[in-house]
Amino acid sequence: MRRNNVVALTSRITDKAHRLIIRELENNGVYGIVPSHGGILALLFNGEKYTMKDLAEKIHRTKPTVTVLVDKLVVLDYVTKEKSHEDSRITFIKLTEKGYALQPIFKAVSDKLNAVVYDGIADEDAEYAEQILEKINCNLN
Repeated sequence: MRRNNVVALTSRITDKAHRLIIRELENNGVYGIVPSHGGILALLFNGEKYTMKDLAEKIHRTKPTVTVLVDKLVVLDYVTKEKSHEDSRITFIKLTEKGYALQPIFKAVSDKLNAVVYDGIADEDAEYAEQILEKINCNLN
């Protein structure tokens, strides 16, 4: 019997996952970073620099939201802003050395999160759950 509580369940799962991520980051000496910074940092780990517009599109957030997130990362010295030499209206975001140092920590936190999430779940069950969640995600577009 369908109980119509998938949104409530996914919300609770997200909250718990965010708490785990923050706890694991803090256990690794990283403070001030929240899960919403993760998409930006993950993109920048590839060594590229991105405009605010590019970041917003790639992490599916609005440009004002990305601006707030990036400004916090600048204050924490994980990223820098750099004006384009060709067009001063364009600002690029790139990682600092301190930002690059987060990469192995992010990998460890991601591995821990996945281990907890998939604990006791068979691969085929996990794959099926992901397919269903993908369908729900598409339904909400």
